[in-house]
Amino acid sequence: MSQTMKIPRLEALDLEPFWDETIDHKTALKHHLLFATYEGKTIAVLHPEHLPEGLNQLARLRLDYPIYQADEESYERLKNKFLELQTGNEFEKMESTSEELIEAESDLLEFIQNAQDLLSSEASAPVIKLVNSLFFQAIKKEASDIHIESHERKGEVRLRVDGALKKHLDLDRRITQLVINRIKVISSLDISEKRIPQDGRTQVSISGKTLDVRVSVLPTYHGERVVMRILMQSEHIPTLEDLGFDREITGAFYRLLAHSHGMLLVTGPTGSGKSTTLHAFLQYINSPDKNILTIEDPVEYNADNINQIQVNEKVGLTFAAGLRSILRQDPDVVMVGEIRDRETAEIAVQASLTGHLMLSTLHTNDSTSALTRLSDMGIEKYLLSSTLLGVLAQRLARKLCEHCKAPVRLDEAKCKEADLDCSQSYYRAVGCRECDYTGYKGRQAVGELFILDDDVKRMMDQGLNDHEIRDRLKRAGMLTISDRLRRMIIEGKTSYEEALRVGLMDG
Repeated sequence: MSQTMKIPRLEALDLEPFWDETIDHKTALKHHLLFATYEGKTIAVLHPEHLPEGLNQLARLRLDYPIYQADEESYERLKNKFLELQTGNEFEKMESTSEELIEAESDLLEFIQNAQDLLSSEASAPVIKLVNSLFFQAIKKEASDIHIESHERKGEVRLRVDGALKKHLDLDRRITQLVINRIKVISSLDISEKRIPQDGRTQVSISGKTLDVRVSVLPTYHGERVVMRILMQSEHIPTLEDLGFDREITGAFYRLLAHSHGMLLVTGPTGSGKSTTLHAFLQYINSPDKNILTIEDPVEYNADNINQIQVNEKVGLTFAAGLRSILRQDPDVVMVGEIRDRETAEIAVQASLTGHLMLSTLHTNDSTSALTRLSDMGIEKYLLSSTLLGVLAQRLARKLCEHCKAPVRLDEAKCKEADLDCSQSYYRAVGCRECDYTGYKGRQAVGELFILDDDVKRMMDQGLNDHEIRDRLKRAGMLTISDRLRRMIIEGKTSYEEALRVGLMDG
């Protein structure tokens, strides 16, 4: 007991671990011995109930640090930080290779169920194997995002395929945290910080492919959740034909992109494929005699031969500031990720007036609404009519799986509402092995293209608003997103439900 009296006690402290590669921390931890930084010096910290064991281990290590005992809560807090550092160090030492993954989903489920390997702090190889396998299966299913969520009793992995989230597998709660730690390590994030959101990027090599992955970690009530966006390399950027637009729209793109100056906008809600279309435009325009610069938030495609700048609001690099700098770099073509405010809109219009081809996106539901949105941002009508070449509004509609789609008769109310023939038979989603039981496989871009020709400019001069211009264009034969979705239903390419979700009733 006299020995206990001589060791000073620390109460209710949040100590920071002291990690030294020369110390065998794993063995020290087993003997209830930790090291911390306290008041600017390194100290040895013992558990109050295991003092003799901790002192013996310290003697074996022959380290001459001041000795303290900490109350149980402070000790546990410090121990948890050590365990995380240990996990991180082990991960860094291990080279993850493409062989360390499980290809078959059933094998992965079995691997997780026999989870004792995963939970033993002795080895981090199984966790690396699990994370690699998640990436592999996400690529195999052509997923765009991987979601890892912490719930009260378990963790869950979901994949976003063709724009829809689908449950992939459940994880033990403790394994979920190990997986999140692994992802933080490869993304150069702080594994001991769990209270604030963190964003990072990483590259993963899986089965001969290198993936760029954007990582977002968010603290939630039951623990952290991670969303990983798998970014495309330039060789995976689709061509204009691959996007799936109707032939007449694709032909109109070629004519618009041949202009040396002016503004071309793509509009639509989040996740409608606007960035992909803009990058397909850039790949089509791209040639050695052109200087192409982009400012994006964030850079979603790693494109060759195009100079890409990422917005960084913390250091004052906004869309407007970046665009100003780009214009001093003698560009031929400029792409701005999004026109969000008056300042960006004004600079973009000025740039297209002074001989640059300007590509950008706006958040509007249809193509003609872009006129009102830009007017609301303070752009004069006469400037719009002299700079705006055209506006493409787009959506992504999931295509029915050809292996399992089944005929269906729609009831009269639905037919009437969607302007469909009730006597006709249409198709519905069923679900089979080919489409991972979703009923859909792949997506098709659906668009309406609003070209500012002389007739439209005359309407603008007459003071017509965007609704009136839209009505006249529809009467003159302009096909809207709604018309094209109706055509997809009739041709059996998509279901009534999917067309409704995407915008069948938006007119």
